Amino acid sequence: MVVSRTYVDEVDKLKKSGYRLVGAHSAVKICHWTKNVLRGGKHCYKNWYGVESHRCLQMTPSVQYCNMMCIFCWRFHTINRVTIYEGEWNRPEEILDGLIKEQRQLLSGFKGNPVVDRKLFLEALEPKNMAISLDGEPTLYPYLPDLIKLAHNRGMTTFLVTNGTNPTRIQELIDEDAQPTNLYISLYGPDIETHVKMCRPLINDSWVRLNESLRLMPSLDKSRKVIRLTLVKGYNMMNIEKYAELIKLAKPDYIECKAYMHVGESQKRLPREAMPSMKEIIEFAQKLSSTINYKIVTHDNASRVSLLADESSPYYLLDSNRLSSVT
Repeated sequence: MVVSRTYVDEVDKLKKSGYRLVGAHSAVKICHWTKNVLRGGKHCYKNWYGVESHRCLQMTPSVQYCNMMCIFCWRFHTINRVTIYEGEWNRPEEILDGLIKEQRQLLSGFKGNPVVDRKLFLEALEPKNMAISLDGEPTLYPYLPDLIKLAHNRGMTTFLVTNGTNPTRIQELIDEDAQPTNLYISLYGPDIETHVKMCRPLINDSWVRLNESLRLMPSLDKSRKVIRLTLVKGYNMMNIEKYAELIKLAKPDYIECKAYMHVGESQKRLPREAMPSMKEIIEFAQKLSSTINYKIVTHDNASRVSLLADESSPYYLLDSNRLSSVT
């Protein structure tokens, strides 16, 4: 295979940004919150669901391969955003050990840091959660069910984040008994017009596919299910009633109202003013809460997230000791 100069440049850019590539299409990167915990700081807001940031493997089995070009995305939008991977996909057994090995290498510099707790450092070398969310659209990876089952067999939890445009893969997770511990479906607009404006999809039927995934969501009875609203001021913080209609299709256990953050490559596409304040996120969450029967249970100021929960869900306050009170 002839490797283009453009591809080499893309790989170099990813490596300079802290990515470590494994195999032909997978990657790992140390999360800001992993570093934060090792230095004595707080966990990320996913600690609500039992995820310890320093023991989280932030990875992707489809680095750069995505079917959308979302304007708020902090990742690089390179040539792979508009092409389909035509090589042979690596099997999960070929990549998981490599990802953990690369993560340990990335963490090695913390070993001699005097502010790093040695116990936390040693724990970080043995990740207990796999966040399938780093880059690209993970449901494009054909062996996703096998990857999730492999992680579970090794005693890891899994956190899958998807844009919902591949309902066939979500159905496979159900059929093959490979439901992730946590399933996120991201919802970026209340209607097709906003969806297209925000996501700039590279497929013609993304809105139809997303709605199909939302209808499938209640069938995942072994996953904690979350709808994430990435809210961009002046772009998609309207028509709460339409958001509510979509959420009723999915019947998630939780809803996250999360502010767009003006970081990474998104700074080239959006103004800083598009980043909502925590106050604006809370106000949006309160309006949504009054529209549907979900209770606001907590907020995270650092990440600008408000969490709503279905009080009838079997997962309601499953990790209540991790949830700070809401005033």
